[in-house]
Amino acid sequence: MTRVLVAEDDRVARDLLCEILRGQGFEVDAVDDGAVAITRAEAGRYDLVVSDVRMERAGGLDVLRAFSERAPATPVILITAFGDVAGAMEAIKQGAYDYVSKPFNVAELTLTVSRALERKRLSAENRAAGGAGTTHIEDIVGKSPQMLDVYKMVARVAPSTATVLVAGESGTGKELVARAIHTHSPRAGGPFVAVNCTALSESLLESELFGHARGAFTGAVAAKRGLFQAASGGTLFLDEVGDMGPKMQAQLLRTLQDGEVRPVGGSEAIEVDVRLVCATNRDLEADVKSGRFREDLYFRINVVTLKLPSLRERPGDIPILVAHFLAKLAHREGHPAAAISPEALALLSGYAWPGNVRELENAVERAVALAKGVVLPSDLPPELLGTLSPRPATGLIDDRPTLAELERRYIELILAESGGNKKRAAERLGIDRRTLYRALERAGAAPPSGDEGDE
Repeated sequence: MTRVLVAEDDRVARDLLCEILRGQGFEVDAVDDGAVAITRAEAGRYDLVVSDVRMERAGGLDVLRAFSERAPATPVILITAFGDVAGAMEAIKQGAYDYVSKPFNVAELTLTVSRALERKRLSAENRAAGGAGTTHIEDIVGKSPQMLDVYKMVARVAPSTATVLVAGESGTGKELVARAIHTHSPRAGGPFVAVNCTALSESLLESELFGHARGAFTGAVAAKRGLFQAASGGTLFLDEVGDMGPKMQAQLLRTLQDGEVRPVGGSEAIEVDVRLVCATNRDLEADVKSGRFREDLYFRINVVTLKLPSLRERPGDIPILVAHFLAKLAHREGHPAAAISPEALALLSGYAWPGNVRELENAVERAVALAKGVVLPSDLPPELLGTLSPRPATGLIDDRPTLAELERRYIELILAESGGNKKRAAERLGIDRRTLYRALERAGAAPPSGDEGDE
């Protein structure tokens, strides 16, 4: 359950805050003194802090500083009287998530709280992605010559401050590479903030990147810091930057030139210190020639280009990736890694993978969810069946059977070639006999007689 700390010395306001927050399903602790709130500042204790700015022994700024030092992942919202807006804005510059003015509006408060918690969730996901918040070069899987070139480029460019453009098809691992660049850079101790430019409309993307002032547009009930500010001191990753519209391209160019952002509806520019890594699956050179993408912005973000190969260009990496995903799933689910039959691995290796590594990982996860200890062809997505080469000598798939029928025929073929010896057949299939029996039962096949030598 989400746990919130409220620090407010006015009893009526404190009770109202608690009532609103508990009505949202939160567990609320309330104190009437900022000094008491400061003693509770520790990592992981609270998901959110709501504090009045002016209290007798210690004010909201003191509470903010305490949580910023001891629990930096906990967002702090300040409650301020109308005349304290200037002070609240200063607090936002010092790290407060937002402020709400007294007398506060219930809708405004609940919206600000939900946004703060959502930002905390996204930040936690960003830290967790790639394993404990870091992605090292060695965490990127593959031993093909193309991937070795990628590793070398990451190692060379990471220590610099150069803007990097990661180009490649969807699903090739562009964000993983961006995280590795951040991890191996001098900014590794700072935040890594990722945003997908395709997922947001131009107006929402503008607000997300640069922030907005209170009242800048309908629904802007409070000021909001943008992701450029959130990433200051670290790395900002703009995924699918080629999908930005003309207005956003112009604003991004100005930010890169000036090193500062101007929130939507704001009058003051805010200095930011961000290393930018961009990614695209588009041909930006062609977009520049057609006038769709600004040439001056292209030169700004294309200081170093890192091209990721498609999975079709490195099929030899597929068995390595499959083993990696099987181990990853086993670790996540807390059970031994599933095995994979040679036939299933052949199907995976022979497929063209239009969705690249991401599609391969999804296929492996689906197969493990359906399999009983070992991944067989029938556990794989149906579209992979067509990649299996026909075998005229056996008639195994001459008549385009279903996956279940294909599995049954293949097991019967191996059993027949093994003289009906289920132990030998299981060894050839790369499974144990118990798994073989389950596979036969699932396929509706009766094993041939002839168990001599089984025991």
